[in-house]
Amino acid sequence: MTDSLTVRDNRTGQEYDVPIADGTIKAADLGKIKAGEDQPGLAVYDPGFVNTASCRSSVTFIDGDKGILEYRGYPIEQLAEGSNFLEVAYLLNHGALPTKAEFDAWEHEITYHTFVHENIKTFMEGFRYDAHPMGMLMASVGALSTFYPDARDIHDAENRHMQIVRMIAKMPTLGAWSFRHAQGKPFVYPDNELSYTANFLSMLFKMSEKTFEPDPRLVRALDVLFILHADHEQNASTNAVRSVGSTQVDPYSAVASGVGALYGPLHGGANEAVLRMLRRIGSKENIPSFIEGVKNGNEKLMGFGHRVYKNYDPRARIIKKAADDVFEVTGVNPLLEIALELEKIALEDEYFVKRKLYPNVDFYSGLIYEAFQFPPEMFTVLFAIGRTPGWLAQWLELVQDKEQKIARPKQIYTGARTLDFVPASERWA
Repeated sequence: MTDSLTVRDNRTGQEYDVPIADGTIKAADLGKIKAGEDQPGLAVYDPGFVNTASCRSSVTFIDGDKGILEYRGYPIEQLAEGSNFLEVAYLLNHGALPTKAEFDAWEHEITYHTFVHENIKTFMEGFRYDAHPMGMLMASVGALSTFYPDARDIHDAENRHMQIVRMIAKMPTLGAWSFRHAQGKPFVYPDNELSYTANFLSMLFKMSEKTFEPDPRLVRALDVLFILHADHEQNASTNAVRSVGSTQVDPYSAVASGVGALYGPLHGGANEAVLRMLRRIGSKENIPSFIEGVKNGNEKLMGFGHRVYKNYDPRARIIKKAADDVFEVTGVNPLLEIALELEKIALEDEYFVKRKLYPNVDFYSGLIYEAFQFPPEMFTVLFAIGRTPGWLAQWLELVQDKEQKIARPKQIYTGARTLDFVPASERWA
């Protein structure tokens, strides 16, 4: 039995045999279906790429119906429990877990490259006092391409590796400095005696103390959050990185486009919307009326449901546990009580169960970030730092994929045709 799809074009009565591979058909095969020789071939109209595969990838596997997320084949639950962010970053970009020697070399490289050129500091100091940290991050990541012009040589494997190391190393520095700028505080240089995540916290919060020593429970919780955000298949920002990267531009410019996509409230800003919702509910007593408002279409339930997951988001279970560790240090966020009760009701209510609206990663992450004393505008910056290894792994896969071409989707033209131009002297008479 041949894996193929038989298509009958009722316009012409002709039948076509379209091969099926990996559960997909090639759009180019549909392009062979024409109503006439002088007519364009059949195309697929798919706004938002809801059911269109743009690449083959071995980076991340998701089964949304079963609530499965794997990086390079490893379940996210196991990585969050037993690994650390730098090891996961190595896994994503090298395709396998490192040996002890490989990890030590990788950690040393990234630690060595955490500093940025002093002109980057001057560049960031030039932003308005109230500049959004995400806008600063996007601009400064793009600016790195001017400091490393060799990054344009994307076909050299050693060069690619160097840019990957640089970007993973420098993202926490850029993110922390955007945070300090918004607060009017002096920039803190990296402390390479600290771990990757502890160093980030130092650059964020260090003041006059000689050595900043963050609570290890906070370091571990933030490390887990970075792991959970490290990659998530072909989401909007990853698609942006791949689309821009398909022009063979340097990786800094490609990742800057990913930061820009993540900046949008429909992608990276969902956890901030959860906090606004919880504050609006105000107390547990108000939850029943809020639930009724959701059912009647008068309220939005934020942090539930996902474009991909039709089951409990596996990241949400892990992040809920991380929240316990954080609140043990910082004290319980009063909004947590509302969140837990809201989750309990939503998971039992037939209205939500029927629609498969389960908590997603954004439902608890905002509560954790707030416990760290991050302002809401920093939430997406934290997301971007965690997502950087995934963006780079996807970019690396793209530039080595011989099937990939410059991104150029088709369109369905709906405007006017063959109008006669009337000169301004006649139109304005």
